Amino acid sequence: MEAVAKLRNNPTSTRKTRLVIDMIRGLEVNEALNILKFTKKESAPKIEKLLISAINNWGQKNEAAPEDSSLVVKSCWVDGGKMLKRFRPAPQGRAHRIRKRSNHITLVVDTKEVATKAAK
Repeated sequence: MEAVAKLRNNPTSTRKTRLVIDMIRGLEVNEALNILKFTKKESAPKIEKLLISAINNWGQKNEAAPEDSSLVVKSCWVDGGKMLKRFRPAPQGRAHRIRKRSNHITLVVDTKEVATKAAK
């Protein structure tokens, strides 16, 4: 039984967040937490908190303890969120557009046996 955790309207661009998400996709949960803990990207602490939330969601759904079962980050993806549009003054009376991007992160955690069967 899989568990899902979502983070909506994360105020970082999707491109920067995908760099961190790609590092943990398909890894075991403990290894993914270690990678996120020591990554110096801005999105890493937020994704680490989201992964802990997904692990706790899995623990709520199942009677087994998350530490005993081998959990894997089954799938994770980043979608674009809403964009705040601002203007900044430019030379000669012009204006440049500034786009403050946001994203939505979705993390799916499942046991190792189920994740490998789904991949085949």
